[in-house]
Amino acid sequence: MKSRAMVGGWLAACLVAISAGGAELVNGIRAVVHDSVITLEEVNRSVIPALGLLQRQYRNDPETFRQKLNQVVEENVEQLVQRQLILQDWQQSGYQLPEAIVEEAVNERLREQFGGDRVRMVKTLQAEGLTLERFRRQVREQIIVEILRNRNISREVIISPHKIEQYYRANQDKFRAEPEVKLRMIVLNKRSPEDAARVRQLAAEIRSRILEGADFAEMATVYSEGAQRAQGGDWGWVERSVLRKELADVAFALPPRTCSEVVDLPEACYLLWVDEARPERIRPLSELREEIERTLVVEERARLQKRYVDKLRAKTFVRYF
Repeated sequence: MKSRAMVGGWLAACLVAISAGGAELVNGIRAVVHDSVITLEEVNRSVIPALGLLQRQYRNDPETFRQKLNQVVEENVEQLVQRQLILQDWQQSGYQLPEAIVEEAVNERLREQFGGDRVRMVKTLQAEGLTLERFRRQVREQIIVEILRNRNISREVIISPHKIEQYYRANQDKFRAEPEVKLRMIVLNKRSPEDAARVRQLAAEIRSRILEGADFAEMATVYSEGAQRAQGGDWGWVERSVLRKELADVAFALPPRTCSEVVDLPEACYLLWVDEARPERIRPLSELREEIERTLVVEERARLQKRYVDKLRAKTFVRYF
């Protein structure tokens, strides 16, 4: 799709005003699907949920903000076009949706979102610029879209073991694991600057006991103030990126089954113990089979969705503005 209506500062300002509830939407035509019009109002309202996040992420980078906003707008336009294509398919196929199903869906939303309070629901819809009838129409269209998608895109996509193995072999770099250590840690917090000497002394005494044969996990259970205290200070397998640099440098230089020197940092003293270490590696298929299967299911459903929409697009007039 080649867009002719790039998002500029005017749309960003418009959306900011909308999200604050202080402006009317500038309306116009954004796309036509058969005899149905997708308006700028519909597009702009669809963007509002993402607007706040984009503003927070790119508050100091207005150019990237405009680019990301434009990307969201274009994606939402395409979603609205696809939605209309599916609704046109329903209409042209002569299907009927019993009003009882729509009524039940509206009542379900009433119960779940508004605790059964119809007055509160109406007020909320009004604040969002929706009438009850328009809300009901949206619910009806959501049901129709879901029915036809389920009918044309199998919910039970089957991925064969061969496809999983093929994907694994073709994407080895994706499954490269960084070096890891199986780490335990004792954390002794400094409650004040005056407390630092006491904490350092305690850390040194604990280390001496460990060197004399005391079990690190038992010492962690007794003395550590870290979140993993109850687990004997056990962090499990961690990559370097999980730890702050001062701790990572110690952990990844430490021989297995060895207690570190006291790591004295401004907020706490630390003792580290590495049970095992393993180098960079390609994760085995046995660890990844379910993850790869989920990925392939998503990809296959996306392929089937595109095939269905492309079939509808081929027989329907669509124009973008």
